[in-house]
Amino acid sequence: MRVRVLFLGLALYSCAAVGGGAWADGSGDPAAVKEVNGQYYDKQGTPTFNIDKDGTVDWYTYSGYLRFNSMCIVCHGPDGAGSSYAPALVDSLKSMDYATFLSIVAQGRKNVSSSTDFVMPSFGDNKNVVCYLDNIFIYLRGRSDGAVGRGRPEKHAPKPPAAAKAENECMGGS
Repeated sequence: MRVRVLFLGLALYSCAAVGGGAWADGSGDPAAVKEVNGQYYDKQGTPTFNIDKDGTVDWYTYSGYLRFNSMCIVCHGPDGAGSSYAPALVDSLKSMDYATFLSIVAQGRKNVSSSTDFVMPSFGDNKNVVCYLDNIFIYLRGRSDGAVGRGRPEKHAPKPPAAAKAENECMGGS
C-alpha cells in the first residue's frame, strides 16, 4: 500500500511502504530494485540509493548529501555521525523506518532521559527540508548501510527532469 505524505499543506513527492521500513521490519535490504524517473526504490517501495560500479551515486543521494550539509549537519554532525547535540543518524536509521523518519523530521520529537536531553525541532514548514526529505533519507540510508562513504560523493548522476520539476513545484516556483 502506498501513501502520499502531507505535512502542513506541502505535498512530499514520495511513497512510503506502510507497515514496512528500511530495516525495522527485518527485511532490511536497501538494494534498488526499481527506478522511476531517476529515483530508486527497494522491494518495499521505500526510496533508496543507487551506486554504479564506478562509484557514481544517483542524483537523489548526492542532493541528500547537499541538503543534509546545509540543514542537518549543525546538530547531527558531519556525515550524520552525531554530535553532543543530536544522535548519529547513521545509527538511528538502522532501526528506524521511512515513515518514522518523515514524521520525526516534520513534527519534531523530544527524547529526554536522565542522561540525554535531545529535542528535534519540527521542520514541517521549512521547504528547504520538506521538499528534499526523500533525498536526505536516501543519503542517510546509504551512509547507514555503509554504501556511501564520508564526505562529498566524488561522482554523481545528473539531475533528472522529474527532480527539477518536483523541486520547482514544492518550492512554489512556476
